[in-house]
Amino acid sequence: MSALLTQRCPHPSQSCVPQSSEGEGGELLQEPQTKPHIQTSAVKISLDLLSNPLCEQDQDFLNMVTALDTAMKRMDAFNQEKVNQIQKTVIEPLKKFGSVFPSLNMAVKRREQALQDYRRLQAKVEKYEEKEKTGPVLAKLHQAREELRPVRDDFEAKNKQLLDEMPRFYNSRLDYFQPSFESLIRAQVVYYSEMHKIFGDLTQQLDQPGCPDEQRERENEARLSELRALSIVADD
Repeated sequence: MSALLTQRCPHPSQSCVPQSSEGEGGELLQEPQTKPHIQTSAVKISLDLLSNPLCEQDQDFLNMVTALDTAMKRMDAFNQEKVNQIQKTVIEPLKKFGSVFPSLNMAVKRREQALQDYRRLQAKVEKYEEKEKTGPVLAKLHQAREELRPVRDDFEAKNKQLLDEMPRFYNSRLDYFQPSFESLIRAQVVYYSEMHKIFGDLTQQLDQPGCPDEQRERENEARLSELRALSIVADD
């Protein structure tokens, strides 16, 4: 839009009407569809495990599930804090920025209307200028020029306003959004740093020394094979 606006219109037949900014504003204001967070599902899973009868029968299992539940609740709390921070420092400033587009588009439309009036009266003047210079024609030409003058001045004033202010508006976008981007990055850094700490702590609580992942996989596969061998789960 700014490139189009920087082209002046010495003659009303040369259009330099800027494109509407509704598209850009609309794209900026598109909010992602909210989906259930994995943290919420994890919290539900840990709560379901705590209510499992196995927790009453096996203390070690209860300890593991309790550690998992504590970690999931911490994770959910930090996620909510991150969401609130992003809402306050990114989403809300974005909405405020988008609120200027209706006024901006209205200024563009007023300039477009002034340009159309300018073209119409300029064409009327040119029509009389091409005719034979008789008394009635000269009178009508004089009247048409008088009608054109204030309309041309109005268009030039509206055009100059957009030429002066539109580049300033666009150039200010980076300064406006940079704090939001910085806040977004900081919120993500804090969140994932806390996630690393939470799961690091959880690993230390649940980890079995001297038991590598490969061994655990073999043990789990052996247990699953034993379950499959039971007659109640055997294939017919």
